[in-house]
Amino acid sequence: MRVLVACEESQTVCKAFRERGHEAYSCDTQDCSGGHPKWHIKDDVLKHLDDGWDLMIGHPPCTYISYAGTAWWNKPGRIQKRLEALDFFRQLWEAPIEKICLENPKSCASPVIAKYSQQIQPFYFGDNDYKTTWLWLKNLPLLVYYSPTPMFNDGDRLPPPTPYYIESSGKKRHFTDAVSRDAGKRSVTFPGIAQAMATQWG
Repeated sequence: MRVLVACEESQTVCKAFRERGHEAYSCDTQDCSGGHPKWHIKDDVLKHLDDGWDLMIGHPPCTYISYAGTAWWNKPGRIQKRLEALDFFRQLWEAPIEKICLENPKSCASPVIAKYSQQIQPFYFGDNDYKTTWLWLKNLPLLVYYSPTPMFNDGDRLPPPTPYYIESSGKKRHFTDAVSRDAGKRSVTFPGIAQAMATQWG
């Protein structure tokens, strides 16, 4: 398949599909950090939606639409930025591509653009991390949980991951300090999820 991984500079998902023989390309306005610039389109992804893709996995920016940022929603300029972010999400969702997955944290894109299809966690797929993630799926099946024990069905309760550390207040931290402070690192797709996408949708 020809696979477009929209808004990805890490190439985590791109490389997972390449490992399975697919013609996958990451696309972002930044240089790629995944080590394969020949598989990277440095440009506005909206200019490339008509380039004959079979599958798109998109990671639209969530800064202005994520529910994690509701404390700042009414600050000057945020409403306009939120509307722009939602319109970008819409353009990816309505792209002329048969199979589409858009990935985001909990956000107002559901139900404004479309209701999300599935809620997942990195530890469902073998990574020792907790990060609630929503998937919007078009002509794709739900991801099947397959780690740490075989073939979990959607809705099964899995044990939560071991926290990296516990603060004196008792709050559990599932990211290291460095990752927690770096939005770019927090946005990178976890390897287990990328492998699940490539294995099950490839």
